[in-house]
Amino acid sequence: MATDCATPPTPTNNPDLKPPGLAVVLKGYPRLSETFIAQEIHNLENAGVNVTLFSLRHPTDKATHPVHNEVRARVVYLPEYLYQEPIRLLKGWWRARNSPGYVEACRLFWNDLKRDRTPNRVRRFGQALVLAAGLPEHITALYAHFLHTPASVTQYAAVMLGIPWACSAHAKDIYTTPEWEINGKLAHCQWLTTCTKTNHNHLRTLCADPEKVRLNYHGIDLQRFGSLHPTFSNRDGHQGSDPVVILSVGRAVEKKGYSGLLDALAQLNPSLVWKFLHIGGGPLLSELKKQAKSLGIADKIDWLGAQPQQTVIDCYRLADLFILNCGIDRHGDRDGLPNVMVEAQSQGLPVIGTNISGIPELVEHGHNGLLVEPGQQGALVDSLETLITKPQMRQQYGEAGREKVCSQFDMNASFSGLQALIAELLAQSTRR
Repeated sequence: MATDCATPPTPTNNPDLKPPGLAVVLKGYPRLSETFIAQEIHNLENAGVNVTLFSLRHPTDKATHPVHNEVRARVVYLPEYLYQEPIRLLKGWWRARNSPGYVEACRLFWNDLKRDRTPNRVRRFGQALVLAAGLPEHITALYAHFLHTPASVTQYAAVMLGIPWACSAHAKDIYTTPEWEINGKLAHCQWLTTCTKTNHNHLRTLCADPEKVRLNYHGIDLQRFGSLHPTFSNRDGHQGSDPVVILSVGRAVEKKGYSGLLDALAQLNPSLVWKFLHIGGGPLLSELKKQAKSLGIADKIDWLGAQPQQTVIDCYRLADLFILNCGIDRHGDRDGLPNVMVEAQSQGLPVIGTNISGIPELVEHGHNGLLVEPGQQGALVDSLETLITKPQMRQQYGEAGREKVCSQFDMNASFSGLQALIAELLAQSTRR
């Protein structure tokens, strides 16, 4: 964490000039699955940072969260596919070729392309040309979310313009990006921040200057999520017709482990009364629905699809326990510390999770939830049956989890370190 907060340059009194600004480069915006990014942008704006967003993709989600409507920043969409906007690409190159670092950026891109001969690598450079050519003069630094594609576009553009850049790394981008590429980006950026101790320790081993790598938990907005004190139900899966409600929020992708979770649900004692709610979209959703039907548990599952934030909060308050069966997929992708687990605990829900990545930094086994090893099906079934049938344990874990979130995952406390880093970044720029 930064200890000294550098002060950005004092804005001029000239009304025709804007105060120094920050360009935030994103994979896509807005996205329902990346609420933490929107909240961070909103916090930066509230802290007085002049933010402009540059998105590599157009939005695909039909709904948005309330925080997206509170973000005031202008959003610029770079060419998602270069062949669709050839004129814009050509104009970007024509202007960017006169940039002070254009030749150096071309050398960097060529070295990367020799190791990664993919169309995506070419697209990254094309998007960087458009970004560098169209960056307003008042923007003095670049900040990328995710270490893979967004950081590449940011790095190329920053080199062209000769301005500082920094990055925030999360999960997939850390563990699926080649080490040679991570090394190069860490050597060039001003700093990199990440959201779990596990990520932090791993990235420091890849950096010649480990002090560049900082730890900042995302945290959550407790005013938005924690305003109501949770009420705990006494539903007991052994009794009556009122089912224990099991909730999971996450995209239907391999690393979330939903196929294994459905198998575990099907293995529960048939005498237990339960209901499973799933929130999230994703490419595997139709396969999971077919699996649930083949397992004979489809009538106990509600697939709610992607939902806006308020609906998610309402479901947290309806549920009795939360589960996320995270693992490592065949490409090495994994979660860091899923924000939905923090959100669930803020609402007093006990959590069942896996002993992977940063999850144990939140969930303490036997204190505020239960942890199982990824792929340990028997342990997953036992954990589910334990919390389905023991309402007092659910309440105990839920209260402990809410207390931990309020004391250690408050967004405002987490944000102060990032705010200091952003101030340093803006102060280091020579672009005026």
